[in-house]
Amino acid sequence: MLLADKVCIVTGAASARGIGRATARRFAEEGAKVAILDLDLGAAQAAAADLGHGHLGLSANVADEAAVATAIEAIVAQFGRIDVLVNNAGITQPVKTLEIGRADYDRILDVNLRGTLICSQAVIPHMVAAGGGSIICLSSVSAQRGGGIFGGPHYSAAKAGVLGLGKAMAREFGGKQVRVNSITPGLISTDITAGKLSDAQEQSIIDGIPLARLGVANDVANAAVFLASDLSSYLTGITLDVNGGMLIH
Repeated sequence: MLLADKVCIVTGAASARGIGRATARRFAEEGAKVAILDLDLGAAQAAAADLGHGHLGLSANVADEAAVATAIEAIVAQFGRIDVLVNNAGITQPVKTLEIGRADYDRILDVNLRGTLICSQAVIPHMVAAGGGSIICLSSVSAQRGGGIFGGPHYSAAKAGVLGLGKAMAREFGGKQVRVNSITPGLISTDITAGKLSDAQEQSIIDGIPLARLGVANDVANAAVFLASDLSSYLTGITLDVNGGMLIH
């Protein structure tokens, strides 16, 4: 198994059909001990229980330093170490530039970008002490193409910030064997996107994807397994596109 005995944290992983939940499931299948962090404690615990015995569900707002620190302490107390962090927690808002208010901007940036920084700050010292680790940051194709279908410009800005943050952390902590990589999913079928597109809209999007289908959560989860495992031991600071070819550079 690719992640045997590794301790892996996945944020925002309680949603049944989300990328985070699929990633947590694939990690468990590969032998990892998984800690799920989510706003809803009950949902996080249920999601962890669904993975099988020995996993952990905790409540934490990723944009709250104290809450994250408490959760990380609980994970280390139970498992003794942290090997992998998946910064998956995120929110979106489908508005136009002139409709973005300060509160909207702060909320989107806090969860998507500040949360990535806070969670990474909390785990990096543990990874350094253990001799290394892997941090995986979830960005979005909207950061690369200047907008998405379900996210406004502030979402694109936050996800672009995630890419820059990931590269900067990769450069800073590479010497400590802490690898930091990012994934940019295209349009993935999840609870967030369910029922939001007409058949005609969906077909129009598919027509622009060389692999001729929308993504599913496991497409991203499998990429996360690769980046979490030793198969990617010489990769850091990369952006891994998981979009069926819709953004071929």
